[in-house]
Amino acid sequence: MILQGKRVALPPAPVVHRRFEEHARDTPDAPAVVWDGHRTTYAELDARANRFAHWLGARGHGRGAKVGVCLDYSTDMLVAILGTLKAGAAYVPFDPAYPAARLRLLLDTVPALALIVASAETAGMVASAGVDVIGLDPLRDELAALPASAPDIEVTGDDVCYAVFTSGSTGTPKLTAVRHEGWFNLMNWLSLEYGLDSRSHNLVVSAFGFDLSQRALMTPLFCGATQYLMASRSFDAMMAYRILGRHDIRTVHCASSTLYLLVDWETARGGDALTRLDYVLFGGEALKTERLTAWARREGNTCTLLHQYGVAECTDVATSYDLAAYRPGEHDVPPVGTPAYNTDIHLLDGELRGVAPGEQGEICISGAGVGAGYLGAGPENRKFTTLSVDGEPRRVYRTGDRGYVNGDGELVVLGRIDAQVKVRGMRIDPTDVERALARLSGVREAAVVVTYTGSGEAELVAFVVPAREAPAEHDLRAGLLETLPRSMVPARFLSIPRIPLSPHGKADRAALVAAAT
Repeated sequence: MILQGKRVALPPAPVVHRRFEEHARDTPDAPAVVWDGHRTTYAELDARANRFAHWLGARGHGRGAKVGVCLDYSTDMLVAILGTLKAGAAYVPFDPAYPAARLRLLLDTVPALALIVASAETAGMVASAGVDVIGLDPLRDELAALPASAPDIEVTGDDVCYAVFTSGSTGTPKLTAVRHEGWFNLMNWLSLEYGLDSRSHNLVVSAFGFDLSQRALMTPLFCGATQYLMASRSFDAMMAYRILGRHDIRTVHCASSTLYLLVDWETARGGDALTRLDYVLFGGEALKTERLTAWARREGNTCTLLHQYGVAECTDVATSYDLAAYRPGEHDVPPVGTPAYNTDIHLLDGELRGVAPGEQGEICISGAGVGAGYLGAGPENRKFTTLSVDGEPRRVYRTGDRGYVNGDGELVVLGRIDAQVKVRGMRIDPTDVERALARLSGVREAAVVVTYTGSGEAELVAFVVPAREAPAEHDLRAGLLETLPRSMVPARFLSIPRIPLSPHGKADRAALVAAAT
């Protein structure tokens, strides 16, 4: 079974920063970024990025180099990213919100790192890297003496533009590389399919290390719009909502759990900043539609919710679905829609053969978005493989997710293949139990994790956020037994006020496992 995305021609050199440069030429005085009350125009941002690109090139950190960026959200962050791209290099985010031990582990994972751009506040976090750690502020006079024009460096669509860390299913960080062609194709699709343009001002609400944050940072600059950055290292719902209310922001990209928090904030205060947005583009985890239904049906809500699916290894987004078409009675699981431009979704069995329509299979992705692979990961690159499609070789990425195509030709994602565990002899995906819990009266939100007893037996533990008073455990059990076999009913139910979030804005399952043991 193959879902084919629309074929759209790309320019001969689909290079992301070239589109930004076009806007800098055409609308030099338009605001490119607003941060901490300061506005920087396209011309000013372009000139600063060009100077940094010249500085990198003079030190041999040009095409093919990898430049670390460990900065809080700021104008300097965008200068470092754009300057790195203009030099022909690729940037690697080191999120200063990460714990010190996590950062040290990531620093040891990057092969042939050239240098790291940091600030006075973040330099100490990456001091163990064994490479030069430089700051833009101390270099200000030196950079000011360099040309404000773009360096004459050939960059192609095959060149790597960034590499992000993904733990995948193993918990061990891997560095996956994204190519310019894939990143350009993603933003070109968003621009053409959803009409994003110079009015599509954006607010970044996700952590810098998240794959989603890379397109959230660059898409408004690709479209000629204004990028708003919060002066906060970690997500602050109150600050985010205040910025949304004060400025003409039209788009937000975020994880589903972050969207729930913003919806809760608006609902509790009776505001309308979210409902006035053009789009919220979200995904990254199983969708809990009950958290959004009442808000989405508010009178006057003009915000389109785009439920999206993808993986970091394939430029973050592969499919998209307008949630306005979702009908709970017609869909057990909300679809994630149809493929992006120049992208195909393959549903394959264990022998990499296509399954029939409606049958479950492993979701594999081919097309422009497929990345350059894991850097220095060796055997992990076997997830990138080649299929024969209509007699032609096709490079695909095996996501490890399972799903099917529904009768409307839309992809439905059911969960991770490797998330299934055997409990009392039956293979179970905890996500299926979460969905059943969310349908019960009195349950506002739920998360289910797997723990192990002293004898090594797997058991399910459910964390329940009550809608009002905490439901009694026997009521939860009885409710689940109406739709699930006994083996899928959790051994324990724990009531908590909220689901904890990771720095990426997703449910922090590691924290839940720790709380359950």
